[in-house]
Amino acid sequence: MTKKLAKRILWLVVLAAVAVLAVRGLREGLYRLDVARYPLKYTEYVENEAVANGVDPLLLYSIIRTESGFDPNAESSVGARGLMQITEVTFDWIKSKIAKNEPVTFDDLYDPAVNIRFGAYYFAACLARYHGDVSTAAAAYHSGWGTVDGLLEKAEYSASGETLHTFPYEQMGLYVTKINRAYERYQALYGA
Repeated sequence: MTKKLAKRILWLVVLAAVAVLAVRGLREGLYRLDVARYPLKYTEYVENEAVANGVDPLLLYSIIRTESGFDPNAESSVGARGLMQITEVTFDWIKSKIAKNEPVTFDDLYDPAVNIRFGAYYFAACLARYHGDVSTAAAAYHSGWGTVDGLLEKAEYSASGETLHTFPYEQMGLYVTKINRAYERYQALYGA
């Protein structure tokens, strides 16, 4: 082997090593970016309430990310509050189910522990009502049971009358898409 050929081979080996390191660095950078975009925050509350309500914690993270971006002080234009964006009407209903004799108020929804407790209960109730279908439960969480129940009666939106296959309202459809995409990313990043 000539010196010239040996130098070329050495350069190719060096370039290949640099390329491998660059790809690894890029993968690591993309992973870190995904973790930053899909964080696990309020883990103690989320994990506890997920177990208590039989809901995948990654689904709860997806809802919190979509609803408030993990801002415990978030408030919507319709007055929904906190991490899981619960309205006063929904708060009153949930309180009648799980906290009837507790001195908890609508203002307490800014407390992550209270908000996640109430939101996890409500989403679990949506899942139970709509046969575990994440998309239909998400539509109900966003638009209410009455709206979803009305859509279930129409064949163009539901073949079974139990779950929706079409989401006719733009905001509802966008919300369902966001929840499902976030849930897929959380599963890819943190799933078993």
